[in-house]
Amino acid sequence: ANPPTSRLRARASGALSQAEVGDAALAPVSVVIVNHNAGRLLADCLEAALAQARQVILVDNASLPVPFETVAARFATCPRLTILRSRVNSGFAAGCNRGATRADQPTILFLNPDCILAAGSLDCLHRALGSGDNVGMVGGLLTDAGGREQGGARRSIPTPWRSFVRGFGLGRLSWRAPAWFSDFYLHREPLPTGPIDVEAVSGALTMVSRDAFEQAGPWDEGFFLHCEDLDLCLRFRQAGWRILFVPAAAAIHHRWMCGRSRPLAVEWHKHQGMIRFYRKHFRRAYPAGLFGLVVTGVWLRFALVAARQSVRRSLAAIARIPSWHVSEAVRDSRPAASPTLPS
Repeated sequence: ANPPTSRLRARASGALSQAEVGDAALAPVSVVIVNHNAGRLLADCLEAALAQARQVILVDNASLPVPFETVAARFATCPRLTILRSRVNSGFAAGCNRGATRADQPTILFLNPDCILAAGSLDCLHRALGSGDNVGMVGGLLTDAGGREQGGARRSIPTPWRSFVRGFGLGRLSWRAPAWFSDFYLHREPLPTGPIDVEAVSGALTMVSRDAFEQAGPWDEGFFLHCEDLDLCLRFRQAGWRILFVPAAAAIHHRWMCGRSRPLAVEWHKHQGMIRFYRKHFRRAYPAGLFGLVVTGVWLRFALVAARQSVRRSLAAIARIPSWHVSEAVRDSRPAASPTLPS
């Protein structure tokens, strides 16, 4: 179901090896990249985007100067790149909105800084966006570096019930009642041969038409990180716009790279975003008591994730202690031998 690893890597390297090309060969797309400490991956992301788009807007949310300024200096002379710096990290949604205000093309691609577009992916997305009536948003295939499809690029909206089914492993009952017990992630299903309608795509690789974005957008800045893409997808569909998943438009997604230094903070914002998403769209659809259980379940999940991360950090810290130091600590912790009394 997944593209061969060698083909994906070849397509990605093809995008990165292209020389500066004329505007006529570039897709009429403004690429908005919101960065926060993506490190040197940002350079690969920019190079692939600049090889395919007429405009690239980089919004930096208070990244550390090194290596960000080194990467920025490398592309400083490119006239199609605009860099917007922020002294505070205002969140992904706010960064996307800020970048969108500077877009001068009829189509906007919101792209994660840890995503590397394969050659031709931007044009493929752009053609899919104009392929049918009321298509307002499209998303592509996200894979890891080994070519395996990641979850999230094609999915159903994770309603509280669907999240309950996934959280308690009830998906195994989907063969008996698919409408009730199917997972909202669709990446385990066979990869379609062409674009298909879906309920949601990933915010890591989301292309929208300006008309649709102006009607159904902008991004809800009440979300700091996570679930803002689900909110945008739901509002697009409520406004009558179709969303397509385009399997031929591939990108390698180095997931978790931006939040690797603060994993617990990322999980906090993720679960907070889930609560906001549920309250915004589903609070009236569930009885108060049942919705309270949903909220409780989300925070219990956060507690479990936080505990698991704490154990992992502790084990990693122990593993870094030199063996001789551990031996001395064990020796020093032993009780002293009792003095021998003369007989």
